[in-house]
Amino acid sequence: MSSTLARPVPAGAVRDAVAPKRRTRIFALPEARWAATALALFLLALPLQLTGAPAWTWGPLYALTYVTGGWEPGWAGLQALREKTLDVDLLMVVAALGAAAIGQVLDGALLIVIFATSGALEAIATARTADSVRGLLDLAPATATRLADDGTEQTVPTGHLSVGDVILVRPGERVGADGQVLDGWSEVDQATITGEPLPVPKEAGDEVFAGTLNGTGALRVKVERDPSDSVIARIVAMVEEASETKAPIQLFIEKVEQRYSIGMVAATVALFTLPLLFGAALQPTLLRAMTFMIVASPCAVVLATMPPLLSAIANAGRHGVLVKSAVVMERLGQVDAVALDKTGTLTEGTPRVTDISPSAGSGLGEEELLGLAAAAEHPSEHPLARAVVDAARARGLTIPSAEDFDSAPGTGVRATVRGRTVAVGSPARLLGGRAHPAAEEAAHLETEGRTAVLVTLDGTPVGVLGIADRLREDAAGTVTALTALTGTAPVLVTGDNPRAAARLAEEVGITEVRAGLLPQDKVTAVRELEQAGRRVLVVGDGVNDAPALAAAHTGIAMGRAGSDLALETADAIIVRDELATVPAVVALSRRARHLVVQNLVIAAVFITGLVVWDLAGTLPLPLGVAGHEGSTVIVGLNGLRLLADGAWRRARSGYGR
Repeated sequence: MSSTLARPVPAGAVRDAVAPKRRTRIFALPEARWAATALALFLLALPLQLTGAPAWTWGPLYALTYVTGGWEPGWAGLQALREKTLDVDLLMVVAALGAAAIGQVLDGALLIVIFATSGALEAIATARTADSVRGLLDLAPATATRLADDGTEQTVPTGHLSVGDVILVRPGERVGADGQVLDGWSEVDQATITGEPLPVPKEAGDEVFAGTLNGTGALRVKVERDPSDSVIARIVAMVEEASETKAPIQLFIEKVEQRYSIGMVAATVALFTLPLLFGAALQPTLLRAMTFMIVASPCAVVLATMPPLLSAIANAGRHGVLVKSAVVMERLGQVDAVALDKTGTLTEGTPRVTDISPSAGSGLGEEELLGLAAAAEHPSEHPLARAVVDAARARGLTIPSAEDFDSAPGTGVRATVRGRTVAVGSPARLLGGRAHPAAEEAAHLETEGRTAVLVTLDGTPVGVLGIADRLREDAAGTVTALTALTGTAPVLVTGDNPRAAARLAEEVGITEVRAGLLPQDKVTAVRELEQAGRRVLVVGDGVNDAPALAAAHTGIAMGRAGSDLALETADAIIVRDELATVPAVVALSRRARHLVVQNLVIAAVFITGLVVWDLAGTLPLPLGVAGHEGSTVIVGLNGLRLLADGAWRRARSGYGR
């Protein structure tokens, strides 16, 4: 191995310089800048007019208010009109200009300012959603070390890597691109891609994936896939489309909006022309018609649906849940049955020692066997070694020192402990095919889903350790919360053997277990629940869970342990592997759906009340503007309530109650 692999890691200044910003500033949004400018101009003009200053002092300020606050929605409305679509933005601008035409300059400017403000609020919600999506997966590094033909190094953004480039991955770094190992040896934690809970040995010829975590060795990797096509990049790109989707209720409202807007314009024309035919005065008639068009416009209705859903997506994103679309956020609140996978979902993929079995005739007890194994494993960084050492420490054992430590990939470790040679590793490799009672014990442990580790003393087998996944700390609480949310306990669907599945189900409080399932069997289980009229949420992580995730009403994948296929198939991703976020995001979805209904009621009450007032009496234009646009702002702010961290805390603690 050349000296290049041993060079120190370069300073992180370059990484910091190119790291993407995770939060968009409010005034980076053009909608916010135009709305703020319009408001500032309006606040400058208003006192001048009210104090009797000459019109030339405040008139231009009002004119600029109309331009800065109204040009963008007006232009968008004209473009929509070219597509034969009537946009409420255009109607609001026309109403404001109509008010100015009959001398109500202040009222029209107020309409423009409030309308621009409500548009800025929606833009902020959308931007916050995009920020959360971009900040969720910090798995792929911002930069990579590219090696030139002469061996020199260059730190470049990972997005600038090309197929055929060679990169250096130092110990502890994340791999910058999908590729093939050319040189070096290491163990790579690729649970984010394959779901494998233990690091995988990598040497020349093996494939590695972008975003996976390198172990203690150094690797030269040839880039074989464009960074934009890597697994992690595809996930981010896929989820960034979330805010562009529309929930079914939003699509329905937009369909109704077109017909409603046309009817409203027709009613406005009738309200203006009919009184004139009967001799009414022009200015009050036009003023009433303009007021009607303002208060009857469905702005608040249009804004009722997306802000709550987008805010819920953004909030969930900040807390590690990638919800891929507004459709998914709406559907999450509809689930009334849950099917949970076992390995990597209810268990966290962190191994722990579950069995200590000294061999008959070895003369060792459980603690002596565990102590010897921990002494030999102590210098190792392997997860199985850490599990053995942690088990010894948990029992309060004193771990003796080891000398002449040696590690063989795929075999195990060997060290001298108190003058004797202790080896810990694979039973098949250490026994070399020899018949021994320890081999039978190892086989028994493996049939129960455990990883068997053989311990030998001076070449003689003295015992076997059983190591298994650790149950997630929040597994039992999650099952309880999902039971409370849906009214029925979740179902455990797993490919593991019935005995291991039943034991885990008993620990977490699940009563219905379906074990030994192939991927198609999991799909059958989901369809049986759906045929019974249930809307099923499936939570899984592996390739074998992908068909069930696709078949379910809604699917959620565990992000760190999730396979590529599961992540692409699922509707949402738990990026940080916090199982307790599953009931929290369901509760947040239900809260968003509740706010949508609440917003529609608020909008309907305001529109109905103001229209009746205008038709049955005399509604002052300023009051009509304040009432209509005020309701729009109220609806927008009501939806943005779900952006607050408090909304997530309430969803997680009270589960929507």
